[in-house]
Amino acid sequence: MRGPRPGIRNPEFWSCFWPLLALWPLWASVFASLWSCSALVFCELNLEGWRGITPTRHTSIVVHEDEFFFGSGGISSCPPGGTLLGPPDSVVEVGSTEVTQEIFLEYLASLGESLFRGEAYNLFEHNCNTFSNEVAQFLTGKKIPSYITDLPSEVLSTPFGQALRPLLDSIQIQPPGGNTFGRPNGQS
Repeated sequence: MRGPRPGIRNPEFWSCFWPLLALWPLWASVFASLWSCSALVFCELNLEGWRGITPTRHTSIVVHEDEFFFGSGGISSCPPGGTLLGPPDSVVEVGSTEVTQEIFLEYLASLGESLFRGEAYNLFEHNCNTFSNEVAQFLTGKKIPSYITDLPSEVLSTPFGQALRPLLDSIQIQPPGGNTFGRPNGQS
């Protein structure tokens, strides 16, 4: 009796492909994590449920086994679900990427020095959702859902939103629990 035929189920069949697989790009899944504003200090203003919608959401991007987000402290990272906000209320799969972790971290460093410095943070116009949308497009070519990115302008288009704007503009949000990007492992 002869041994097993070379075929897909035979490990010897695949052994000739291992060197080629090392050259194949590693695909990484990209997720957007979402928290309702009830998890943020902002909601102490008791706006939850106004017009039946949550006034704002905090978002982050999870890729390469880390979570990345933007707040008044700049770009930060932590293990997924590692901020003091806890696990997200929901997670949306944005897509997958061929962008390596090394290239991604270089990209984030560049963003942290330009568009997403801490002092550039604005609750309604340049926030965590702006960051998540920008990063999602870089990694996958896709945006995060518009019901998230359109919400601040929807709130501000109302008389109630306009009346609260001066107060809301003074709020600086930095979800606690992350390490500011560029300081590996929380080191200064």
